[in-house]
Amino acid sequence: MALVLPFKAVRPQQEFVSKVAALPYDVMTREEGQKAVAGKALSFLHVEKSEIDVPDGTASNHELIYQTAKRNFIQMLGKGILIQDESPCFYIYRQKMGSRAQTGIVGLMSASEYDAGKIKKHELTRKDKEEDRIRHVATVNAQTGPVFISYRERKNLNKIVNDITSVSPEYDFTAEDGITHTVWVVNDKKKVEEIKKEFSEVDALYIADGHHRAAAAATIARVRRSKDKSAVSVKEYESILAVFFPHTQLKVMDYNRAVKDLNGLTPGEFIEKISSSFTVTENFAERSPQKLHDFGMYLEGKWYKITIKEGVYNENDPVASLDAAILQDHLLLPVLGIKDPRVDDRIKFIGGIRGMDELEKLVNKDGFAVAFSLYPTTMEQIINVADAGAIMPPKSTWFEPKLRSGIFVHKLD
Repeated sequence: MALVLPFKAVRPQQEFVSKVAALPYDVMTREEGQKAVAGKALSFLHVEKSEIDVPDGTASNHELIYQTAKRNFIQMLGKGILIQDESPCFYIYRQKMGSRAQTGIVGLMSASEYDAGKIKKHELTRKDKEEDRIRHVATVNAQTGPVFISYRERKNLNKIVNDITSVSPEYDFTAEDGITHTVWVVNDKKKVEEIKKEFSEVDALYIADGHHRAAAAATIARVRRSKDKSAVSVKEYESILAVFFPHTQLKVMDYNRAVKDLNGLTPGEFIEKISSSFTVTENFAERSPQKLHDFGMYLEGKWYKITIKEGVYNENDPVASLDAAILQDHLLLPVLGIKDPRVDDRIKFIGGIRGMDELEKLVNKDGFAVAFSLYPTTMEQIINVADAGAIMPPKSTWFEPKLRSGIFVHKLD
């Protein structure tokens, strides 16, 4: 059973939505964020990534950053750029990237169910990143971006969504990156109850992306619950903003790696060493692997295909059989000495959206010794890991398209 609830979203007026909607805070650096908002006073990055608006040299955890986010949010409300719905609604959010579309339901999930493990995770969170979101949400007093959630597809929910999306939408715009965003508001009480009932029969919810947002929201709920003496029945802090997608619609992209040195080995010694666990094939024209357990490797201006040998890994273990784990356990750790990829500054992670040219550039121009391209993790693999109560290696998944921030905000009072 999953508790999924409607809410009174804070959202842009129609005329402003294309100018407000922004990529999430964690897919760009401060400098990239500043470039992205040049001449764009209404961009929600001024709230979500408010370090773009503080003086250069300000510490990344300075209180000024969070107070700036709060000020910018209040100003957008005060100017009527953002408004709040008067009654609790669900929202249908469709993203179209090229020929592929994914359609989710926007609502709230339970912080208590998160704590109880009913909302399943597959990643560890970093304390510094979690603390950043805790301070941001607590200061702004709002969840400013949704958690990306998946559930095993339900035909009844598909039918409800299809019925709702057969009429004219509230928002429909194409962003600068070519991704189209379309939103329908579900304020009909009968439809709202139907959606709640369908989710009450969903066995589990899976965090696809947004582990730090979810963890921060759950922490704030615990803190506020312990201090709250009010008799108000609906406590907004008890819920977490999310978009819920059927697992069949989501596409995971590859998440690639580059390493700065060969751990003291010559290229020849390195290839010889990895050959004990991998079959190495030269002249890999595709550059990007076409199936699980194949990898692309770019070294000294040449592409190789490397394939893990049978019997080297445990194919029955949902984590050990992941390509990110295979690369880490049988190459990055034993050969290149990368013990903890979450903290080792010798390794860089590159989202698949950047393509293979980015891997070549890192090796040819940016001082990296070797780069690896991976086949994308599948949704079934993610669900299997989460169901096992296990954790995936860091940077195993890259979802596209990214959920935009600023289209839906959940105020905590």
